Amino acid sequence: MLAARYAGAAALVLALAGCSSDGREAERAPGPSPTASSSPSAPQATASSSSPASPAHDELDWEPVDGPVRDSVTTDGPWTLTVENNGGTWSLDGPRDESGGPTSGFRVSDALMDADWAVVVLQDRTEQQPSRAQVTDLRTGKMFTIDGTSDVPTTNGGTWALGQGRLLHATVSKGSYCVAEVDLATRQSQVGWCAPGRTGFNGAHITPAGASVLSFDSGRPSCRTLLSLEDTAGTPFPGVPDCTAWDGLLTDDGAVWSVIPNEHRIEQAHFYARSADGEADLGPGTAGTLVWCGDAAWFVRDPQQEGDPAALMRWTAAEGLTVAYESPGGRAFLSAPRCGGQAITVTAMAEQGDEQVTAVLS
Repeated sequence: MLAARYAGAAALVLALAGCSSDGREAERAPGPSPTASSSPSAPQATASSSSPASPAHDELDWEPVDGPVRDSVTTDGPWTLTVENNGGTWSLDGPRDESGGPTSGFRVSDALMDADWAVVVLQDRTEQQPSRAQVTDLRTGKMFTIDGTSDVPTTNGGTWALGQGRLLHATVSKGSYCVAEVDLATRQSQVGWCAPGRTGFNGAHITPAGASVLSFDSGRPSCRTLLSLEDTAGTPFPGVPDCTAWDGLLTDDGAVWSVIPNEHRIEQAHFYARSADGEADLGPGTAGTLVWCGDAAWFVRDPQQEGDPAALMRWTAAEGLTVAYESPGGRAFLSAPRCGGQAITVTAMAEQGDEQVTAVLS
């Protein structure tokens, strides 16, 4: 299980894959490479003038998840979305009925759920056909598909995000690589912000405060910029050092984001938050693990020294930074947390025992 986490860290580079604005597939890995030398002129992350927050321990009431730890589970309590066999099989189980099955010729690339909707994204294993999303209304059990034949079609791969009754996905429109937004209740789609030439985007997030993506150019290393999205406009997050961003989401009175201090260690990020009270230094964390769930931002912090556990961190402007979960003893890593609306689930891979646990959020 530990080896899988190392593979996941390396895959962070490949996750920054998209399309150029002329509709062609962009170069693979436009983000920084763990082994490539950074350009001497490349901007570097700058340290905040504040000191890192000292988190209190406020662990949630965690319960074990049934089934093998190798399966990826997302739950909101009544409903459980499970991905098995490295994306080869999925199932949605709940009080009304069950759905799912094998994904012949495809693999599950994203499994998203909140209190009202479940979305399973299937990507063509040969990367020739557009991705397709199986959407389930958890309130009624009705299902529909978003794919390459939809009014605003999907494309192969790309980022997906679910929240606030909306679904974001990548599309190609008039030769540009763009963000598409689907109103799930009405099934109406529209094209939003489009990436400029020789740039792409990934890392979409939706929170009650709005939507955001991570834009990147084709440089080596890539210059990365967090953008808040409004209709067809993309506005850079204020206060984030040029070109160094990785994770980012919007809050009611600010944002939470991460930067990469050392482009040779892209898995090691440093997190910050901004609210009406000012900027907070949230300290180190793992790149690619930031999520919004309930009323808080969550991210993973790998062990900082020998003997430390891996930790799931939680931040709100009102309560500050807390440790919500710590892994079993010994060398350990955590998956990115998976939000089910009002429940959060995390998988720990540890020398003293792997576990997958979930907690209902009050």
